[in-house]
Formats: sequence, C-alpha cells, structure tokens
Amino acid sequence: MDARSYGFDVREFRALHSRYRRMLSDAPMAGRRVRIVLKVRRFFCDNPECRSKTFVEQVDGLTRRWSRMSEGLRRMLATIGLALAGRAGARLARTLGVATGRDRLLRLVRALPDPPVGDIAVLGVDDFAIKRGHNYGTVLIDCETRKVVDVLVGRDAEPVMAWLQEHTKPAVICRDRASAYAEAARSAAPEAVQVADRFHLWQNLAAAVEKCVARHKSCLAEPADTTLDEPDETETAEPTGAMAERRRAHHALVHELLAQGAGFRQIARHLGWSHRTVSKYAHAATWQELVVGQKPRPSLVDPFRPYLARRIGEGCLKGSVLYRGIAVQGFMGNYQIVRKFVEQYRSKPDLARVPRPLSVRQVTGWICRHPDNLVSRDAEQLQSILDRCPELRSAVDLVRSFADMMTHLHGERLPAWITAAEQAALPGVSRFAGGLTADLAAVTAGLSLPFSSGPVEGNVNRIKMIKRQMYGRAGFDLLRKRILVAE
Repeated sequence: MDARSYGFDVREFRALHSRYRRMLSDAPMAGRRVRIVLKVRRFFCDNPECRSKTFVEQVDGLTRRWSRMSEGLRRMLATIGLALAGRAGARLARTLGVATGRDRLLRLVRALPDPPVGDIAVLGVDDFAIKRGHNYGTVLIDCETRKVVDVLVGRDAEPVMAWLQEHTKPAVICRDRASAYAEAARSAAPEAVQVADRFHLWQNLAAAVEKCVARHKSCLAEPADTTLDEPDETETAEPTGAMAERRRAHHALVHELLAQGAGFRQIARHLGWSHRTVSKYAHAATWQELVVGQKPRPSLVDPFRPYLARRIGEGCLKGSVLYRGIAVQGFMGNYQIVRKFVEQYRSKPDLARVPRPLSVRQVTGWICRHPDNLVSRDAEQLQSILDRCPELRSAVDLVRSFADMMTHLHGERLPAWITAAEQAALPGVSRFAGGLTADLAAVTAGLSLPFSSGPVEGNVNRIKMIKRQMYGRAGFDLLRKRILVAE
C-alpha cells in the first residue's frame, strides 16, 4: 500500500523514526490538576556532523525540549516566582493546585531572558544598597519609559563606563552628585548632557540650612527677660562630656589622616568605620559642629511624662508617690530615675508650664517650606526668630531664591546665587554654594532642563521591597533578574 494513503509525505515517512507519548503537566483547572497526554514523532537527523541521531518534534506554544510541563504552566510558575520569590511562591502555587518547590520556582526565574535594551535617550543612574554599609549596586533606568534596563555590581565608575561603551550612548544622563558616575559619563559618553538631580540638590541644601540653624541655636529661644544685660554663659560654653571628647578625638584623627594624603575609603578600611562616618568627620570644619544639635537620649520616663507633668502641676513633688503611680502603669525603671526627674521641678516649680523650646530641625523645616504652606502660628514664630537673627534672615532669602530658581527652571541665575551665598558667609550654606562650582555644568542643567531622577528613586524604593521579600538571602543574579523582569 502506498504511504500517501495514510496522509504522510514520502520524505517524511522515510525520515520518521518512531512515535511515543509525552506526559505534560498543565495549569490547573477549577482547582484540579491537569495532565496532557501528547503523542509525538521522533525523526532521523540528516546532518552527519550532528551528534544527535534522532530528534523529537516540538509543538509551538506547548512544549520544549527536556520539559515535563506545558509552556502555559511554565509562564504561570515563573510569574509567581517573580512576584513572591521561593517560599511564598511555593505556598501560593500549592493553594492554586500546583505541587512545586521553591528551588524549582527560582530556577524558572533565573532561566527567564533579560528584556532587550533599545536606544535610550534619557538614562538615569543611581546606587542602591545590596547590604547597607557593605555592598552596593548600580541601577540604570530609562527615564522616559521608567523601566529598569540593567543592574550592575558596585557603585564605582568602571561598571557604568563598561556598560555605556557596550550600548548606544544616551543624549541625557540623570544622576546624583556622586563623582564616580560623573567620571563614567565624561569618559564613556562625553557628548551626553549630565543632569544633577533636583531632589538631591534640595536635600543637600536642607542639610546645609540645618547646620546654619544649629550654629545660631541661641537665637531660637524667646528672650526670657529683656532687662538682663549679661548673656547666659551656659549657652556659649563648649560641649563637654564623654561624647564630646570622642567627637574631638575622632575629628582630629580623621583630619590627621587626610593631611597625610589618605582617601575616605582608605581611612574607613583602616579605622573600621563606614564611608559615611568618615565623610561626616572630614566635612566638619570643627569638632563642635558634630555635637551641636545632638538629640537627647530616650529615657524610661518618656512614656509617662504626661502623667508626671499633670501630677507635678497639681503640686505633688514627692518622688516615692510619683514612682508608685507610674509603676502600676508599667514603668520598668527604678526609683532613682524618677527622683532625678523630680529634682529639676523642685528647684524650678514653674518649669512644667514653660513651653517646649524650638528644635533645630523644626526651624529648618519652616525655612525650607513654602511660606504659603506654613500655618499662622509657625509663620509668626519664624518671623520672630528672623527679627532676632539677621544671619538666619539671610539664609531664608537664599533658600527661597534657590527654591524659585529650581521650581521655575531658571538655571541661568545659579552663578549669581552662588556668589551671593558665598558673600553671606553663613555656616553650611556658603559651603554648599562653594561645592556646586565643582559640578557647575550638571547642576545648571538640573536647574534648567525638565529631566530628573524621579523615576530612578521610585525604582530604588521598588528594589528595597524586592529585597525585603527575599529576606536578604538572594544572590545578586536572582535579585537582578527579579528587578529586570518583574513588573
């Protein structure tokens, strides 16, 4: 009988080796497991140089070599693995009717191909912590589509430079003011316009204003008695105590190593400190700057202060009575803590009625906030402070001028602003203005062009969420895959 009567082509019939059944697991239906029984053909290979003598036909969209699951089930499990990682993904898969393990989900995630990288016009670059204080990575964003295009190990210039050399050069690079990314952009993409992020500029200005306010902390309190001629010596006295001595010694040590030519990272490795701590000591002109504005340490009495203030206001200044009153409320400290707390009210009974003094951070927030967004009471207090302190008034004028320049993208006014800030000779603010000259072109572009690192910061927050899902146990390859592929 002719082979054509069975529906086979003669050439196909001659190449046919055998047939067999494949058992494929498919996505569950109505909570029940589904298995596909598929009859497939095996063919001879006509290529004499091929090591495989036979091969099996594949069904597009259903099967692939060496796989016992359908493509639909593979996509389903890969999506679960991307969204929830291993353990949580395996629990969800079992609930949906698919028996699988965490390792299988992670293998499927790792096997996913990286999304293609096309031409990028506006590239965003920023770092993120793989393990805070130890390991860092670099994330690259297409700022127009707000998608992550790649994740690199480290936050130095070399990985970013290598990536830029392998891909099409962007027209604009949005970055923070880190010197490593600036160096990489200048070396690998010299024609690209570098844009300093406005968020980081404003954040740096706010930190500078906080230093200025801390230096004029004595101007924040309302004058208690205008008839006093001599200022209180305790306001101008140098900080004392164990913390002040440590700040003094550490400041001198860091500046001594800097004078010998050591770099920040070298000093951090030598002393066993973080890079941020070394930078803090290095950028402080005097050790007193590191002590001013220190937050008070929390006390066990803090949760019970409203009760104690009410009882003291009623005239009860006996420590044992107050101690028994808060002990029944859950106070875990001893009597001596309460006694020391009451001593200040015995010498100054009216202290409980004195309003709480303004903090440096609170006044800094008023200065850096738009005047229309201040409530009337805060605006009056700020105005009272500015009437007493002309230096802070100058700082407010500079901050509001910079805010107007940044909001309306008038970057051409930056050189004049820097000159005015340096002439004002304000602590922190003048140093901030001088630091802008080292990256003047990028800062001017950031204050003139509509591009920013907003999409980059949003993806950095997303990366933090992905890291928390994996409890810090994922390797860099799995973390990178979830960042790139997961939506």
